Amino acid sequence: MPKKKSSITPKKIIKYMNQVDKPVTIREICRHLGLKERKKVQEILTDLEKQGKIIQISSQRYGLLHKMNLVVGHLSYHPDGYGFVIPEKEKKGDIFIKPRHLKKAMHGDRVIVRLDKRRRGRLAEGEIVRILERKNKYIVGIFETDGQVGFLIPEEQRFATEIVIPLSWAKKAGSGQMVVAEIVRFPNLHRGALAKIVEVLGDASLLSTQTQIVTYKYNLPQIFPEPALKEAEEAASQAVSLNSRSDLRRLTFFTIDGEKAKDFDDAVGIKKEKSGYRLYVSIADVAYYVPPHSVLDREAFLRGNSVYFPEQVLPMLPFSLSQGICSLNPKQDRLTITVEMRFTQHGEMVNYNIYQSVIQSKARLTYSQVQSVLDNRESGIRSKRIIGALQLMAELAEILRQRRMKRGSLDFDLPEPKVILDLLGHTTDIIRAERLFSHKIIEEFMIATNETVAMHLTEQGWPMVYRVHDKPTEEKVVAFTKLIETLGYNFPLKKEYTPIDFQRLLEEVKGSPHEFLVNRLLLRSLKQARYSSYNTGHFGLASDCYTHFTSPIRRYADLVVHRILKKQLHYKRPQAKLIKNLEGICEHISEKERIAMEAEREIIDRLRVQFMTNKIGEEYDGVISGVTGFGFFVELNSVFVEGLVRLSSLHDDYYFFDQRNFTLIGKRTRKSFRLGDKVRVRVIDVKPHRREIELHLLKKYQIFSNL
Repeated sequence: MPKKKSSITPKKIIKYMNQVDKPVTIREICRHLGLKERKKVQEILTDLEKQGKIIQISSQRYGLLHKMNLVVGHLSYHPDGYGFVIPEKEKKGDIFIKPRHLKKAMHGDRVIVRLDKRRRGRLAEGEIVRILERKNKYIVGIFETDGQVGFLIPEEQRFATEIVIPLSWAKKAGSGQMVVAEIVRFPNLHRGALAKIVEVLGDASLLSTQTQIVTYKYNLPQIFPEPALKEAEEAASQAVSLNSRSDLRRLTFFTIDGEKAKDFDDAVGIKKEKSGYRLYVSIADVAYYVPPHSVLDREAFLRGNSVYFPEQVLPMLPFSLSQGICSLNPKQDRLTITVEMRFTQHGEMVNYNIYQSVIQSKARLTYSQVQSVLDNRESGIRSKRIIGALQLMAELAEILRQRRMKRGSLDFDLPEPKVILDLLGHTTDIIRAERLFSHKIIEEFMIATNETVAMHLTEQGWPMVYRVHDKPTEEKVVAFTKLIETLGYNFPLKKEYTPIDFQRLLEEVKGSPHEFLVNRLLLRSLKQARYSSYNTGHFGLASDCYTHFTSPIRRYADLVVHRILKKQLHYKRPQAKLIKNLEGICEHISEKERIAMEAEREIIDRLRVQFMTNKIGEEYDGVISGVTGFGFFVELNSVFVEGLVRLSSLHDDYYFFDQRNFTLIGKRTRKSFRLGDKVRVRVIDVKPHRREIELHLLKKYQIFSNL
């Protein structure tokens, strides 16, 4: 006889605990729910405690956190000894933790906090009562020894705990060397932390060393387990069936990517028709090679996305897939899902078709090559068919872009940093990467494809992973308004904002000296986009329905959408387990995306500081990009670097901070420093461990203002 499925569920236990007015024992749970499987109940309670939904308050009793004035969150430790806990679920602000209430929790740890109810109308304060999860298994720092025992001085100042390293675990590291240490015993109230060195790092000025530091700091997986690699090799070498696939190998498809790209998710093709355009966007059918619940799938889910560093990628999938059989490499047959869209001359989509296909990319093009074609310059492309297709694509992309702008979509024209390296891996320059129209062609086509897939599955009533972007908060909008008022721009306050309100402002500043600054200030004022199983629209794109579908090689969200879409194409309902777990998947991949973005941003910041270490004494022109009570930040013109002019270094007057106008004003001279002012500065100090560049003001030029 088949084994009877247990009737015990976490949901039933939580429901019962909500009904009673006190913490309960396992015996009480079993008695009230009529259960005999005490061991199973214990397992569920242990799991619920790990999730931060309940807490064991004595040897036998369990209580619900929200009934006990407890909050789950992550600790952000400050080098001065105190911390803040950022709640996971609650919409409350951060919770201040005094040094004596940290209970040996470390920066990044997931903790339970008891709120102090006595602090009314002030910053919330609390005490850590339990550490649910230790965040940092590895810590990078400087190894020091007195000959008897070793110590780790963490590079990250937010790790203030003393970490002891026995010399037998020091891996022959010498004093002063930078190392990676694995914590084998975390600190508690009775003893300190214990660690062992797992790697001795090289020259800190090298990109490879900085990449290692960031990889360990953010706990980014570096290698795939053997079973995953084996699955990938087997998937890459399996016989492929083309049954039920449309054969598009004769159509002119090609990829357009950066010069160093090796994983090609998407290929595009186009035809001109009497009534408009027929656009083909074919996306790698990664779901064919990565089945749900496989080792490969678990590893992809764990990573959430690929992480891109200068000269290195930490892939979501092994290279045999991401750069091999899944990648739409030129002259190779590849399995894809094609979204075929027909547009009028005015960019209105009149119909579409989505189907499984097989294609062969005719060429691997770069953005600079395509731009050369559009500018009638030598590009190295000889195929007249490809050149003609590119010209058609440029036409359609501009039409689609204008149509998107009319509905209010925000287009931030912000440069990306580009790191220039020498042959040894040292940074020789950091420049602003040019954003070409060829970039916008692919951007427009991918937006159109993502919207089409999102609309299709939503109209069919299928569960979805949406890419959502919430409206900015009133507080953020008010702060942004005050900032741009100092630049002479008026942005009227009102109850409800639409994307087109912000778009008008971006149009107003276009071409002005403040264009980049206003774009960046607005971007910082908006919320971060995320994934959700509930469709709330995408504010930044002014889109009612949006998803991520076009990059399944490097984003797990897209892979999930592919699986759902393929089920729909075959009229098969997705697994109930997927539907049930969809919001949890969305939360996980949103968090992984945030971590990847932070890691990618930090490596650039580190390289900026390393690059400036030998620039002390050099002078630069720049623009004030931020003003605070302790000084102002200056973004340099000739290198894409930002530094700080401290208030204490301004000796010609006593300056006070006008918080309303975000301006520093001299009490005697009335001389002022505000956003957008042009200045000349000298580099006087660089602190790599704090990632700070200190500048000295030489002179102020004119004020760019609309006042």
